Amino acid sequence: MTVYIDDAVHPWRGERWAHLMADTLPELHAMAAQLGIPRRAFQNRPSGAHYDVPAPLRLQAIERGAQAISRHTDRALVKAVIANARSQYQG
Repeated sequence: MTVYIDDAVHPWRGERWAHLMADTLPELHAMAAQLGIPRRAFQNRPSGAHYDVPAPLRLQAIERGAQAISRHTDRALVKAVIANARSQYQG
């Protein structure tokens, strides 16, 4: 089981943001808690269950074991991770 974090490319509020996703929701919530991200920040969306993570926290996530994935070089893996995140939507 794995936690993933994509490239921090999404600009918002003066920062770049990444998406934290995981093979399972318990893993996702556990990593977010380790990073100090509150549960209320969880994005339960049809587009994929995830947390938005600012670039500085992205590095901490990688240090704590999250697998860095790049939309530029890991396209097949990114598509699979996003598809899995979509399947975890609890709508």
